Amino acid sequence: MEKRDNPELVDKPLIIGGGKRGVVSTACYIARIHGVRSAMPMFKALEACPQAVVIKPDMEKYAQVGREVRERMLRLTPLVEPISIDEAFLDLTGTERLHGASPAHILARFAKEIERDIGITVSVGLSYCKFLAKVASDLDKPRGFSVIGREEAQEFLGPKPVTTIWGVGKAFAETLAHDGIKIIGQLQRMEKNDLMRRYGTMGVRLYHLARGEDDRRVEPHGEAKSVSSETTFNEDIASFEELVPILRRQSEKVSARLKKAGLAGRTVVLKLKTKDFRSRTRNRQLADPTQLADRIFQTGLDLLRREVDGTHFRLLGIGVSDLSDPTRADPPDLVDTQARKRALAEGAIDRLRDKFGQSAVETGYTFGHQRK
Repeated sequence: MEKRDNPELVDKPLIIGGGKRGVVSTACYIARIHGVRSAMPMFKALEACPQAVVIKPDMEKYAQVGREVRERMLRLTPLVEPISIDEAFLDLTGTERLHGASPAHILARFAKEIERDIGITVSVGLSYCKFLAKVASDLDKPRGFSVIGREEAQEFLGPKPVTTIWGVGKAFAETLAHDGIKIIGQLQRMEKNDLMRRYGTMGVRLYHLARGEDDRRVEPHGEAKSVSSETTFNEDIASFEELVPILRRQSEKVSARLKKAGLAGRTVVLKLKTKDFRSRTRNRQLADPTQLADRIFQTGLDLLRREVDGTHFRLLGIGVSDLSDPTRADPPDLVDTQARKRALAEGAIDRLRDKFGQSAVETGYTFGHQRK
């Protein structure tokens, strides 16, 4: 998307992330050739690819483009299951007569239209199950189109590393390697009972996926389960007073995203990461769903007070889960008589920011604090 909007970046390694202490959100394929990966600390990414151009993520733009692509997916089939902002499963079973073409032709046409009309490339993986469709989509990026058939699945998977299987990360791969298992073909030659005895329920999963067996259906109601915002600090922070305006700023971002998406959430989640990369997550369920920055912030503030104990933090995030329709959100509060006034004031602030930009209005909590 960033390369689409700035042609000067087309042939350059590009990293989406922020600050030397942040992490990589994503990276273009040129940067990945140099070893840059998502979730990698920024300082390591820049060591691997010092010539990279770094751009802060524009989540609103990415979400908007994601919605445009999702709308086009729904024209192909109602069975669309989003798995991230830029990935989704589609079940095209039985759509040949509707579209007058095979699934392969439908998807090839879809990819060309997305690149022509929206300006971004699409990688397609086509198979008979979700696991192999995902594997196929990763084979030849960008602009890839790969198909894995049922008859060739086991032979295709055999020489692949065990990390190809969902759920096999670095730590579990090391466990398997310690047992002499490095490629999927070795799993294919093992009995289910043996794998289950060694690795429990994960062993059963290994047995089936190694054979290309995955009976999970495409779930069309795979909407976002939460809305959140977080930031990594330039320097570690231990002071409650310094954390408060950051929490307020992130609460306002979450509120804006909820309102734009037409959602409300009932559970507020606070996320902190210490200077030694240990995560703390705390949550509280509200009596009613909310999409108001003030309620999100005040709830997060109560959670934050309990965590500030002299520990130095490098990251703070706030979010809401248990998402629902906003029609029943934020009912009148008979106890807190000022709640209605704060809600009306927030609505007025929203309208001013929509018209003049996010920095047009500041609250007392954030006034004088650098906007991030």
